[in-house]
Parts: sequence; structure tokens; C-alpha cells
Amino acid sequence: MSVTTPAAPPIPAELEQVMRQLKMPYARQLAPDLFATARTQRWEPAEIVKALLDEEIAGRARSMLASRRKAAGFPTGKTFDTWDETISTIPAPTQQALRTLEWVHRRENLVICGPAGTGKTFFLEALGQHAVEQGLKVAWFRLEDLGALIRAHRPDDTVTRTVQRILRADLVVVDDIGLIGVGDDAAEGLYRLVDAAYEKRFIAISSNLHPSGFDELMPKTLAAATVDRLLHHAHLAQTSGDSIRLAQALAGTGVTPMP
Repeated sequence: MSVTTPAAPPIPAELEQVMRQLKMPYARQLAPDLFATARTQRWEPAEIVKALLDEEIAGRARSMLASRRKAAGFPTGKTFDTWDETISTIPAPTQQALRTLEWVHRRENLVICGPAGTGKTFFLEALGQHAVEQGLKVAWFRLEDLGALIRAHRPDDTVTRTVQRILRADLVVVDDIGLIGVGDDAAEGLYRLVDAAYEKRFIAISSNLHPSGFDELMPKTLAAATVDRLLHHAHLAQTSGDSIRLAQALAGTGVTPMP
């Protein structure tokens, strides 16, 4: 026979109305159970008020974090919780220095380049997630996303305004440069973003090509101008070796074994 725990009595209507007016949804949700506990344990009034305010602060922090994560547009949700720094060929001291995010606060760029499957996107996303957890706003793009924005906003001449809106984020990430061919719109989008951000905001990119090879993707003049601004205040980390994904697949560790 199961025993059902009686629900806590509702809080007084006047108090609930005050909490609604003050926009305190998290404290209001907790209040019935909290008041019931406070009565049985004979809490002081100050303890009750503090517990309600603590819950409201914590609830708002959770909500803001969720909003920043959603707005960032991360591709998979990977974080440092599942990152194995020993697998990456980026030196461990470099990884640890980047994880402090001091380079972000100094408005320095980050370029991670190397072969496909060597952990570039994973590491960048984990950095982005960490930045979001620290209260920063992050915007994640693939290079073709920038090209689509340029095409969409060129007819009404709002490209510059669109780029400025992107740069409202504290950190802008452009992923997988060089993975596929670059059209004129994407090349222009990358240049416009790097140029507008120069010494004002910070950009992190991952690329299959070293920036010195960007002239393989876009006109040489545009590539030179882009790389010049990108690398002037930048950290360059290079990955190497075989694909981690392929190695895990061949070892049978990329999937859960079937019974």
C-alpha cells in the first residue's frame, strides 16, 4: 500500500499576488513547501525570507543560462565534462590556459586548425559552453551560415547592420572553415565579420586549413585582409594526427554494444 504525502497548503493569496507583481516565479513555486517546513522546524522570519530570495536568485540564474545556451546555437551540447584532454594534440598547458578565458577578456582571437576529426569542434564547443556558464553571450556559426546571412540581407542593404547584431555576442565562433568549398557570399561574410570585430570583439574559428592557406578558399586579396586582422591578436593552436572519431569507430567505442 502506497502512502501519499499530502500537498503543502497554498500560500496566502495576497502574498502570491505580491510575488507575481515582483516577478518572483521561482520563490513563488517553492513557497508552499518552504512555509510548511518553516512551520514544523520553527524557522525565524529572516530565514524564510533568505530561503525565498536564494531560490529566486538561483532560478533566475538557471533560466538565464538556459537562454544563453539556446541563443548560442551550439551544434551538439558537448562540454568539458566529456572532454579528454589527453586525446587532443593541443598541449595540455595550452588547453588549460584557453579554459581560463583570459584571452576572451583581453579581446584576443583563437584559431584552431588541423585535420578533420582531431577534436577542433569539440574543444571549441566546450570552450563556448564554458563561456556561457561564466555569463558570456556566445554566437555559433558555420561558414555557410554567414554566407546565407549575406545573401539574405544584401538586397535590402542591411548586411552591415546584421554583422553588428552578430557582434553583440561576447564571443563569436565560426566552425569548420575549409571543410567544404566557400562561395563568394561566405568569403565576404567571414571578412566582414573579422573586419568589424577587429580590436573590438573576439572570434574563435576552427579550420581544416592553416590561415596561411585561406587563399585556397577565397580571393587572395580578401584572404590576406581577413587573415591579417584575424591573426594580429590571436592564439593559434594546431591539431594533428588521425581522426579521433575514426579511431573510436574502429575500436568499437563509438557506439554502445548491442546485447
